[in-house]
Amino acid sequence: MPKVNKSAMSRMFRLLALMTALAGPGLPGRAQQATEMKRPLVEVRTRLGKLVIALYNETPEFRDLFISRVLDHSLDSTLIHRVVPGFAVEAGDPRSRNAVAGIPLGLDPDTIGLPVAAVPGAIHRRGVLSASPAGDGPEQAGRSHRDLFFIVLGVPYDEQELLSINDRRDHPIAYTEEDRRIYAAVGGTPHLDGRCTIFGEVIEGLEVLDAIAGAPCNTWDRPLEDIPMYTRLLP
Repeated sequence: MPKVNKSAMSRMFRLLALMTALAGPGLPGRAQQATEMKRPLVEVRTRLGKLVIALYNETPEFRDLFISRVLDHSLDSTLIHRVVPGFAVEAGDPRSRNAVAGIPLGLDPDTIGLPVAAVPGAIHRRGVLSASPAGDGPEQAGRSHRDLFFIVLGVPYDEQELLSINDRRDHPIAYTEEDRRIYAAVGGTPHLDGRCTIFGEVIEGLEVLDAIAGAPCNTWDRPLEDIPMYTRLLP
């Protein structure tokens, strides 16, 4: 693993300490305070352009884990290893750094990470950042992948399609009128709602996301020409 930059780590600890103080346990309106706090911003650079991602304070464990990976540079030179148009782009696999061309990635069997956390009002609309699920086994149920994350591309869903997806759930989601409008107009992946933790969103560079989505891929959904990424925490 690359050497940790001490000044960067110090900056992270000061940032996290401030967030903890502002949202101290037991304070009334804590969720609202988390929403109103300044969201940490992360720049993701690729050969196709830059994305800026705002991390949600409502999911502090996921936020802090992502920031730590940015500051210790463990994401740098890893690949956007899976691109599925109309669905999502996936990244975060540490084994993708310097990976042999064409091999499938994102298949690490040791996958169990943080428990899935719900963010009230958050849906898998186009452009949100979400933690990949750990897997399909019973021991992985309700857990996020240790390393992998994805950004939603999605497609539009009308109200009837949302209703059909909801009817197949054990615990249907109470979509608001605004949720239904977003899925119809902007698109997303509603079948992932309640299954994966949303912990950020792209606030700049959606056109870059579209360019990544258009990259030619092999049968494993890996881009034929590698798309490495480099990240930094913005001031």
